Amino acid sequence: LMCRGLVSSASRPREDSWLKSLFVRKVDPRKDAHSNLLAKRETSSLYKLQIHNVKPEYLDAYNKLCQEVLPKIHEEKHYPCALVGTWNTWYGEQDQAVHLWRYEGGYPALNEVMSKLRQNKEFTEFRKERGNMLLSRKNQLLLEFSFWNEPVPRQGPNIYELRSYQLRPGTMIEWGNYWARAIRFRQDSNEAVGGFFSQIGQLYMVHHLWAYKDLQSREDIRNAAWHKPGWDELVYYTVPLIQEMESRIMIPLKISPLQ
Repeated sequence: LMCRGLVSSASRPREDSWLKSLFVRKVDPRKDAHSNLLAKRETSSLYKLQIHNVKPEYLDAYNKLCQEVLPKIHEEKHYPCALVGTWNTWYGEQDQAVHLWRYEGGYPALNEVMSKLRQNKEFTEFRKERGNMLLSRKNQLLLEFSFWNEPVPRQGPNIYELRSYQLRPGTMIEWGNYWARAIRFRQDSNEAVGGFFSQIGQLYMVHHLWAYKDLQSREDIRNAAWHKPGWDELVYYTVPLIQEMESRIMIPLKISPLQ
């Protein structure tokens, strides 16, 4: 789908002038950190994305265990964190769980939560029991792009798509400047949930989270973007920045604030 509607080479003489109008602001990526240039300044939230590959025979038990324990962490007022969403991958890698957490206050909040959880007997037992159900797990610490929506709870039913992009090193600023314009093409159906970039873990990773009523709605909304003047050019200039990309279609668990 990313290749449809790309502008032809005949339009390239317009590239220099078009690029000048595209960039939100001129930045030298060597003069400041990506986090200072691209992240929301009005908040200091840090996000953690957890991806767990579950032994197939344990998926139901894993979901049940998470639904019993995770809300207790989410609801405890002395833990400065919130569960943003929790899902099972429907299309993509199978028998997979995806969790997204927000830490209000950045790294100090993360450290506070981790320290308190180490003293929480129920949580340590949960981790031990959960560990027996897993084939592998990984996580990333993320910041949210300044131009994306804040991920807030929403009513369902919805399916969610997590689109993950491995960018070429050195292209994060360029990606952010293009998508600061591109996001306006994807707001009509309230499908944009959140956009993030990695700080710790696999670097130069971008994650876009979308919500749709069903797979057909996803198809219709994505096709409609190609009829908006300018979307094809934005795709044309962002595709070369990508090394790899992955799409997951996910179903929320009943405890997920994003339904």
